[in-house]
Amino acid sequence: MKLLGKFAVGLVAVGIGTAVCAQELTGTLKKIKDTGAITIGYRESSIPFSYLDDKQQPIGYAMDLCMKVVDAVKAELKMPNLKVNLQPVSSSNRIPLLQNGTIDMECGSTTNSVARQQQVAFGPTYFVINVTAAVKKSSGIKSLVDLNGKTISTTSGTTSVPLLKQYDKTKNVEIKEIYGKDHAESFLLLSQDRTAAFVMDDILLAGQIANSSNPGDYMIIQESLRQEPYSMMLRKDDPQFKALVDKTVGGVMKSGEIHKLYAKWFTSPIPPKNVNMNFPETAPIKEAFANPNDKGV
Repeated sequence: MKLLGKFAVGLVAVGIGTAVCAQELTGTLKKIKDTGAITIGYRESSIPFSYLDDKQQPIGYAMDLCMKVVDAVKAELKMPNLKVNLQPVSSSNRIPLLQNGTIDMECGSTTNSVARQQQVAFGPTYFVINVTAAVKKSSGIKSLVDLNGKTISTTSGTTSVPLLKQYDKTKNVEIKEIYGKDHAESFLLLSQDRTAAFVMDDILLAGQIANSSNPGDYMIIQESLRQEPYSMMLRKDDPQFKALVDKTVGGVMKSGEIHKLYAKWFTSPIPPKNVNMNFPETAPIKEAFANPNDKGV
C-alpha cells in the first residue's frame, strides 16, 4: 500500500502543469539535458515487448510505451531534437548498465520485484504474467512435478531461477538447469531436445512458440510458480524522472490508449513473421491498467 500511495502522490504532484519546470533539474533529466541524449535499453528477443525486427531494429509493446516517455521528455525539456540512443541489454547486465548511467531507462520484460526495488525503481505495471514452463507435447510432461529428474533451460539473470530453486525445495523435485544468455537461446535448447522444458514467463514462452518453425509441437503448462508484474526500469532515488514516467504511462492507461497498444502487440499479427500471440487481456492486466501502480512482488 505504501508504494501505491507514493505513486498516487506522484500523480497529484505533476497533475497541473509539470512540477519539473519550476525546480532545478536533477538525476536523469539533468543528465539528458546536459548530454542532449537519452539512452534506452532494449532486449533483443523478448517478443513482443522488446525485440529485433527483420531490419534489426528494436520494436515492441514496451518500446512503444518507452517512446511515449521519450516524447514527454522532449516536451518537458523543450528539446524536440533530443537524440535517442538505443542500447541492447540482457537479463544479466540490465541493472548494472542502468545504475552506471550507460542506459537511462530499460524497456523490456522486467519483473518489478521487492528485491530489485533495493537497486532500481519502476514505472507503472504494464503487464502481468505467470511464471511456468513450455514443453514439447510429445514429452508427456503435464505439470511442474513431472520435471523431476529432467534438465530444463531458463535465462540467466531472470526471476525464474530463484523461483524454481524454491519450488525444488518445497516439492522435493530434482532438476538440472542449463542457462541461456537470452530467451531465444533458452528456447533453442528446448527445441533441440537438449532440455525437457523452458521455464520462463508465460507470455515470453508464447512469443517464442509463436515465432518457432513448428508452433504446434509445444504447449505451456497451466501451473504457475508465481504471478509477476512487468514494468520499465528506472534509476533509484530519481523522483523527477519517475514522476514524469508515472504521469506519462499512467496517462496512456487512464485515457484508454493502452488497450489499442495492447491489441496491436498481443491480439494482432506482429512483425516480422506476422504471427498473432492470441493473448487477450487477463483480469490482472485489466486491473493494472485501471489502477496504475508500481507495486512489486
